[in-house]
Amino acid sequence: MTKYDDASWHYGGDFPEELPQKNSATHTGMFLNWCIEKGFVSDEFKQDIEEEIERLKRREITGAEFILESMDGKFSDYDLNNLGNAFAKDYYVDDTDFANKFSSFATDYINLFDSIAEESDFEYETFYHIEDTYQNYDLMKQIIDHRFQEWQEYKNLN
Repeated sequence: MTKYDDASWHYGGDFPEELPQKNSATHTGMFLNWCIEKGFVSDEFKQDIEEEIERLKRREITGAEFILESMDGKFSDYDLNNLGNAFAKDYYVDDTDFANKFSSFATDYINLFDSIAEESDFEYETFYHIEDTYQNYDLMKQIIDHRFQEWQEYKNLN
């Protein structure tokens, strides 16, 4: 099993004390939310937490809340189908051929929110200070959609 991310990796160590633990999963929640919307999750995953997935789709909870409440903060290859895993292994994971040529999820995430903050003459104190909102998810979703298109071309999947 490949574990892509785990909230405990983030809220241990130098995680800002003033922030809720939920912020440790904001970035992962955005990626997983996108995977769910695209239908890139495994059948087992869908069956195991079908009701929670529907709550996420209705935007009653955020991706971070979903991961912490329904997945114990862990995101792994078990959660995705073959296409979802192929994309995650090239894009969500940092230092891959695809990420080096185009970008990784973490780099896109940081660059997007840093540029938005900069436009407002603001700077995020840390990666974890980015707000877990659907407004932010909708912005990140556009970036992931674009990277997915690039990835399909890169893999000759079109």
